[in-house]
Amino acid sequence: MCGAPEQTAEIPAGVDLTKESVLVGKVTNGGSPVGGAYVRLLDGTGEFTAEVVSSATGDYRFFAAPGSWTVRALSRSGNGQSDVAVQGPGLYTTEVSVG
Repeated sequence: MCGAPEQTAEIPAGVDLTKESVLVGKVTNGGSPVGGAYVRLLDGTGEFTAEVVSSATGDYRFFAAPGSWTVRALSRSGNGQSDVAVQGPGLYTTEVSVG
């Protein structure tokens, strides 16, 4: 097991979405949530930036600077990825389908 923290769907108290960019989403397989997936955040050049473990309900969360990002999920059900463009502060949501 890696040391990545498990995620929740809730944004932590004190997070100001007018000042911070937050990527949230769900890892799914055939529409069902996938818990325990390793979810990686890659920058615009494909370089590894961060990793978390999806919650039992498939949720993940990253704080990211503006730019192009790839969210990649690795699980027993398979792998998948989704590209996200962060244009400034706010909440950015994307689903990553694996299988």
